[in-house]
Amino acid sequence: MADYQAPLSDYQFLLRDWLQIDEHYQRLGLGEFDFELATEVINQGGKFAAEEVAPLNRNGDEQGCTLKNGQVTTPEGFARVYASYIENGWNAMLGPAEFDGQDLPYSMAIPVHEMLNSANLSWRLTTMLTESAVLAVSRHATEPLKQQYLARLVSGEWTGTMNLTEPHAGTDLGLLSTRAEPNPDGSYAITGSKIFITGGDHDWTSNIIHMVLARLPDAPLGVKGISLFLVPKFLLNEQGEPDALNAVNVGSIEHKMGIKASPTCVMNYDGATGWLVGEPNQGLACMFTMMNDARFQVGLQGLGVAQAAYQGALTYARERLQSRSPQGIRQPECKADAILYQPDVARMLLTQKALTEGCRALAMVYAQQMDIEKYADGANSQQAHKVIEFLTPICKAFMTDMGLEVASLGVQIFGGHGYIREWGMEQLMRDVRIAQLYEGTNGIQAADLIGRKLIRDNGDRLAATEKLFSEIVDKIADEGNRSLAADVLREWQEASSLCLSMSAAESAGAACDYLAYSAYCLIGVLWFSMADCASGNGHEALRNGKRKTCAFYQQRILPRKEAHRRAMLAGCDSLLALSGSEFDYL
Repeated sequence: MADYQAPLSDYQFLLRDWLQIDEHYQRLGLGEFDFELATEVINQGGKFAAEEVAPLNRNGDEQGCTLKNGQVTTPEGFARVYASYIENGWNAMLGPAEFDGQDLPYSMAIPVHEMLNSANLSWRLTTMLTESAVLAVSRHATEPLKQQYLARLVSGEWTGTMNLTEPHAGTDLGLLSTRAEPNPDGSYAITGSKIFITGGDHDWTSNIIHMVLARLPDAPLGVKGISLFLVPKFLLNEQGEPDALNAVNVGSIEHKMGIKASPTCVMNYDGATGWLVGEPNQGLACMFTMMNDARFQVGLQGLGVAQAAYQGALTYARERLQSRSPQGIRQPECKADAILYQPDVARMLLTQKALTEGCRALAMVYAQQMDIEKYADGANSQQAHKVIEFLTPICKAFMTDMGLEVASLGVQIFGGHGYIREWGMEQLMRDVRIAQLYEGTNGIQAADLIGRKLIRDNGDRLAATEKLFSEIVDKIADEGNRSLAADVLREWQEASSLCLSMSAAESAGAACDYLAYSAYCLIGVLWFSMADCASGNGHEALRNGKRKTCAFYQQRILPRKEAHRRAMLAGCDSLLALSGSEFDYL
């Protein structure tokens, strides 16, 4: 498989021309940031991803992780490259400045995160969850806990985990049974088991900080009785250094379909010492600080794998000579033409390109809104927050669905070679499959979008999102493209309004189709916008590529929305009629 190359030209276009990032930073009062600095960060991040992280991907999948004497060992080279990662400050990009973070805008850091996912999804996972733990501790922990743990989480000297799932409690966290008993010194004794814990143990750092959901003795039933606790692998001595091993151990590591180089652990807590984060019985709200960040980051995993699959497929399609092109000989100097010129291969490549670059544009719109939420004044920050909440389930679910589709197309373009281990395409397909499952399955994301973010909100978040995309449409200079984009946006808003009156059962039945429908419409608007913006770009290949890919999206991808619209508005009688007996004869 071809070596990974960071999509730097596309990011330069998105930041400088499309998002006009200099003006964006100036509006937010971020005078120390500009396009030149963003380019340098992204270029160096791409270099690190391509030269340091990507070469570990194949061997990491081959070696996997091992558990011996209670200690997890990751594949060769993983710990070494992580040490280089934190030494060069990459882990601290988004960390708060008061705890030695760089406090970069999200629009600078998100491209680096995508590239790390492209390079090596297994390796990226542990750093991703550490960033989410930083958010939870910085927003909800007491000052003493921040002083003890936050700077080292920000730097990456210590890593963080998210401990939610139990064998009997997955989506329904109200069923979790891990207990937290108060100790005389104000700490708590945590007892219980958690499963599917990414980075639960490894050989990268001297300490691992677990963020654990558990119940206090007098906690109410259900999700209203959950609290969040910080539980370190090693307790700290008076100097703040890791000392005695806490009563937490690894029961086993999972043997998985993909991401084999990421240690996914069963964690057992046997009276382990932990400290309350946030208020008692408010743990789920605190944990959602981590989860919402992680959901968008999981969406970036789909995008990152899609980019890697697209690159590999494109390189192969240019090099693989088979037959002659049906539109005439394209490479007379060769015995056959490259399969790139076969219409069906072109269809698959353009589908990969249209979905990948469309989702990258959506991710950067999301990153821009995160900048506004963080740095802008009250009204603008609140507006951006509403958009982020509406787009989070779309980014998580659609980008990961898209990642699997693009990876599958990559296997198809390679033909039989795509199914063979040595080419790397099948690994991408195996690795990305988990992204549709963790941090809430994509069905849960869809239910959250239509049930909470649309109907329960009475369309308030919808209105904020429609306003943002209307502003994007208004900036399209070409009258034809602007009209087409406006039509798509208007249709989406009208169909969304029809969903507001759905019952709980109807919305549950329509959820997945509504999410996909929304994604195809909104990304369609972004494609019309990008094609218009690129029309004056001096990079001929980029200019033509955006224009032609937009036309392909309009003709071949955007029509998918019609099937989803019809399905979501068809009612749920066929679903509600299910009794179970329909399957008995199987």
